[in-house]
Amino acid sequence: MTKGRLEAFSDGVLAIIITIMVLELKVPEGNSWASLRPLFPKFLAYIFSFIYVGIYWNNHHHLFQAVKKINGSILWANLHLLFWLSLMPVATEWIGTTHFASNPVAAYGICVIMSAVAYTILENLIIKCEGENSKLKEAIHSKFKEYISIVFYVLGIAISFFYPYIAIGFYYLVALIWLIPDRRIEKSLKEN
Repeated sequence: MTKGRLEAFSDGVLAIIITIMVLELKVPEGNSWASLRPLFPKFLAYIFSFIYVGIYWNNHHHLFQAVKKINGSILWANLHLLFWLSLMPVATEWIGTTHFASNPVAAYGICVIMSAVAYTILENLIIKCEGENSKLKEAIHSKFKEYISIVFYVLGIAISFFYPYIAIGFYYLVALIWLIPDRRIEKSLKEN
């Protein structure tokens, strides 16, 4: 199987996710700058989620630059990733509407940690399909970024019930870690 349809489908789903999130931002009722103030929490949640979806899109693109072949397991793993990412509009709306309340922030954390787990499963299945000598296996021999991300997500979810804004801070830290596309893959592709 070729990877072109998988990439095109994934790009389309991610574009729809972003579109749904932006459609949740409603026009303010007044015409003054002050009328924008009630929208601030929703807008902040949108920015945060837009960055997250963008990070996944960017890293997904880089990931598939290192892939030569796919199989049915990879297709399902990719759908698993897209499932968790497709929940981002709901989680985004919930944290924005509730002004970052505890339970919505915890649910958002579950959404982002499950997306990370799904991405890792996708990576592992690609390596299994392509073999131990694959470019991807060579590129991601160190999993420090993945491990520290999981730690920050777990801390964020746990602390969200007491200090939701600190939990959001942990989620932001993970986003900052992954903001630049995975250089391990770029480096591996340049060497080969």
